[in-house]
Amino acid sequence: MKHTLTQWSRRIGAMLVASAAVLVSCTGTSTAAPDYDLIGKQFSLVLQNAHFSRTRFSREMYEKFLECYLQLLDSQRMYFTQEDVDALKEKYASQFGDYLLVGQTTQLAQELYEEYSTRALYRIGQAEKLLQQYKTSMPAFNSDKTIARSRRKVERAKNNAELDQVWSNQVEDMVLTEVMRRENVTRLAKEKGKPDPNAKEIPVADKILARLKRQRCEIQEADLEDMVSHLLNAVAHVYDPHSDYMGAREEQRFKDAIKASIVGIGAQLREDDDGSTKIEGIVKGGPAAKNGQLKLGDHIVAVATNGDDEWTDIMFMSIDKVVDLIRGKKGQPVKLRVQSADSGEEKIITIVRDEVPMSESLASGKIVDVKDEKGNVTRLGILTLPSFYVDLDDGDVHCAADVKKIVRRMNAEGVRGIVLDLRYNGGGSLDEVRKMVGFFTGAGPVVQVKDSRGHVEKLTVSGRPIFNGELVVIINRMSASASEIFAGAMKDYGRAVIVGDEASFGKGTVQVPRGLADYMPYFSSREGCGMIKVTVQKFYRINGASTQLKGVESDIALPTVTAGFQLGEGEMDYAMPYDEIPAAFGYVPDPRISRILPLLKERSAARVAADKDLQNNLWYTAYRKRLTTENTVYLNKEKRKADNAVLQDYKKQCDAERKVRYAKMEEADKKNLTIYRLNLGDVKADVLPLASKDDEEEFMDQAEDPEDELDDTPDYPSNLDPILRESLHIVRDMIQLR
Repeated sequence: MKHTLTQWSRRIGAMLVASAAVLVSCTGTSTAAPDYDLIGKQFSLVLQNAHFSRTRFSREMYEKFLECYLQLLDSQRMYFTQEDVDALKEKYASQFGDYLLVGQTTQLAQELYEEYSTRALYRIGQAEKLLQQYKTSMPAFNSDKTIARSRRKVERAKNNAELDQVWSNQVEDMVLTEVMRRENVTRLAKEKGKPDPNAKEIPVADKILARLKRQRCEIQEADLEDMVSHLLNAVAHVYDPHSDYMGAREEQRFKDAIKASIVGIGAQLREDDDGSTKIEGIVKGGPAAKNGQLKLGDHIVAVATNGDDEWTDIMFMSIDKVVDLIRGKKGQPVKLRVQSADSGEEKIITIVRDEVPMSESLASGKIVDVKDEKGNVTRLGILTLPSFYVDLDDGDVHCAADVKKIVRRMNAEGVRGIVLDLRYNGGGSLDEVRKMVGFFTGAGPVVQVKDSRGHVEKLTVSGRPIFNGELVVIINRMSASASEIFAGAMKDYGRAVIVGDEASFGKGTVQVPRGLADYMPYFSSREGCGMIKVTVQKFYRINGASTQLKGVESDIALPTVTAGFQLGEGEMDYAMPYDEIPAAFGYVPDPRISRILPLLKERSAARVAADKDLQNNLWYTAYRKRLTTENTVYLNKEKRKADNAVLQDYKKQCDAERKVRYAKMEEADKKNLTIYRLNLGDVKADVLPLASKDDEEEFMDQAEDPEDELDDTPDYPSNLDPILRESLHIVRDMIQLR
């Protein structure tokens, strides 16, 4: 089956470990090492011939390949000086792509990574020497020196002498940041009469040395697959930021992330400062939970991936590499050497891998009964969709089918309006979003796609809508790709009111994953080929507008927590341009929303002006934008304290006010709101259960963070954040104005 993708967002944090190493296009009995020279050549040919731009390799492109490579591995410009870059350009820029085309990918990947690792390890070593000095003599932190908050767009240091100073300042900042963090934690603990979490902390310099050691190990543990991936990704990203090469390991992670389930032990992992891998969460009902021996806070120090006694030391190893070691097939055991969080004693635990559904990544819902001042009840629905997920290996996981189940139950429960939350939804399957649009519009065009030849295809959906009530769609700057297709279609049809950030992410391109094994010569090895995810089309709304760069604009923009961050396609290097095509024939916009939109805006604006949480968001947005614009951090402790105090004082005032106000809101919610849970496991229940705060923790048991216990920020009443609460108001207004 051909799977067409929009954007696949990488799962935040180190999530559920271990998935079956089954590669769609690269399975077989061969045990030969991957032929990366041939892989690089075939990758280059596929990229040039399949990419939307059809751009051929050239000397101009070669220089961009090198620049992109340096940006990928040295994004903060901390390792390569301008002299280094000039020397690398002299050596490689004129023939970069030729290495790939003549079968010398391995040589180039190793040489360039050697250039990077030599400099990175040297700089880490210099930082370690400085930190050893700081063990006996801390800086005074009273100078007038500053550093850039982000070095991504600053000029590179001209030479090693300048870069020495950059690193000296950077290490001083690391130490000052940690010192001030600890002072703040100690102060908060004292104010609240709670134990000081710093009591168990190792010394400041040792903590930063441990972080640098992990960074050193990650650089040193890179194997040929990693080196080739860095190289080929640099080439792909010059074509556009969403075309990628994925080695065999990354290909499997990609498939696991998009299908919302994984074969593994069911545990959340975190890198710990002592070099081990810490158990941060255990999935309820998963293999580790059923086994019962692995506990929250335990530290994994070694792994025997085949369940035998061939142990691999994982101290200071990257989480991705730990995941790969624990990875395996369903039904196979993995052994973990663990230091107990309770006793500190070492124990060996054997866990049999199994399928673990990532319930927090699946569609979920709630039904909200809202009572007005006259006692009349309006029944509303909340539908949350983290991604447009699908199983690329032709499994049974499809987000459209899941959404249909929830929406049909909402219909049966008499829901009159739905708030569909697409915040942080990075995209997914084009086919899944096409189906979902039809649930709310019925038959008609959904989106237009244009290929490299300029041919435009109109993608349609058939059938009748399954929900005819009012609809609000929430977006933010992290709503991308498939989310933008859905929001754009709802906006063009006049089917929904779009609310949230000023606009969505702005990704208007379509990628197709292709297993490189399919392009290898007949008698060559297909082992570990990986895949290329290549941009083959641009998509357009049915009104002809592209979402590329501009995104989908909200009908009602609300003050959000993401508004102050530099997010979106326009912030990415080598982004493709915006353009337009003619509107699709065959769709008829409903003018009703456009007629009532001015009144909806007026009512919303009045509520926003009176909503202290949303007004606080405006303050945070302005604060964040100031920091980004200034891009300056003091190395003077008193100046840093004064700058931090602005945020800390404002937060303290807000938290004190929220405690009083939220208590009143909770009481009002008890009288006016009844909220029922409607997750996938509830769709066939005779009676829907009442929602509770514990629903958020239903999926996983998580370790407590002592520092989180010091945070006085109260939870949103009824688990309804300000944007979601205002969206419910808007959908009620729509019902009243119908």
